[in-house]
Amino acid sequence: MIARSRRTVAVGAGLAVALVLGVLLSAAVGQLSIAPTEVVGAFLEGLGIVTPWAPAEDVTYQALWQIRFPRVAMSVLVGAALAVAGAVMQAIFGNPLAEPGVVGVSSGAALGAAVAIVTGAAVGSVASLALLAFAGGVAATMLVYLMARANGRTEVVTLLLTGIAVNAFAGAGLALMLFTGDSAAREQIVFWQLGSLNGSRWNEVAVVAVLGTVGIVAALALASRYDLLALGERTAAHLGVRVERLRLVSILVVAVLTGAAVAYAGIIAFVGLVVPHLMRMALGPAHRVLLGASALGGAVLLTYADVAARTLVSGAELPIGLLTSLVGGPFFFWLLRRARSRAGGWA
Repeated sequence: MIARSRRTVAVGAGLAVALVLGVLLSAAVGQLSIAPTEVVGAFLEGLGIVTPWAPAEDVTYQALWQIRFPRVAMSVLVGAALAVAGAVMQAIFGNPLAEPGVVGVSSGAALGAAVAIVTGAAVGSVASLALLAFAGGVAATMLVYLMARANGRTEVVTLLLTGIAVNAFAGAGLALMLFTGDSAAREQIVFWQLGSLNGSRWNEVAVVAVLGTVGIVAALALASRYDLLALGERTAAHLGVRVERLRLVSILVVAVLTGAAVAYAGIIAFVGLVVPHLMRMALGPAHRVLLGASALGGAVLLTYADVAARTLVSGAELPIGLLTSLVGGPFFFWLLRRARSRAGGWA
């Protein structure tokens, strides 16, 4: 027990340090290089704290507060939301290979965004695209749940199969939007699907922060019930867990977290798969610790992925979803082989 507590503290401290360093690095690098001391100074100045480290030029201060800081904050929030959503999915499905896309939230959001782009709803306001993407993700998730429900309950296998069907349907709708849209709309849809944090603004950060905080707090509040659910549905029910209600609330939490994340950032794959599993390997299956560590780990992963997206290719920016897929794809194959060798075990 003492060793596990020490490991938890060590992993948490390591993730916190890595996140702080990643935030400083992300704010400092780019086409306009800024010294880390100036980053700290500009941040403190924005909070009303006078410091000798403040940038000498106003353009540096404005670049940080209007462009860099919102983007950094968005990467932290989106990474944390996707990772916690993945941990919740793995808890309710009892499978380390589960991730938010299983219940259709990503494909539904993509279809909603495509409808906004093709119909012109996204032309006047980025908020229109985000709203339709969020609505599409939540609607697809609820459709999966309602279609999988029978005789007052849902089976995990039925949920998975229904999710596959709804994902296929949403994919067909997305293909239709690509077919009917003009070349500019097609380019915008494809770019949105690749994922990007470019152009993040404080009002968008505020929306993701509110929804993400609500979702993460709700997930943490359910952590003890996830621990009981890991013992099996029948055992959990005997211990007082209302399994069906827990599954419904959890799916709503996943829909809110993932919908909020992809609404502004586009499709960013594998964060919800890779991070929770790595945290489980390091810290064990206790969900209160796992969810908190997943939030930190997701924030760290996406912060450094965004740095790589902006710096790997000179004069260009790689889609962040491309980078997470390059990391997550091989990890998924390794995880699948590992799970098969252990007869589907968690770790």
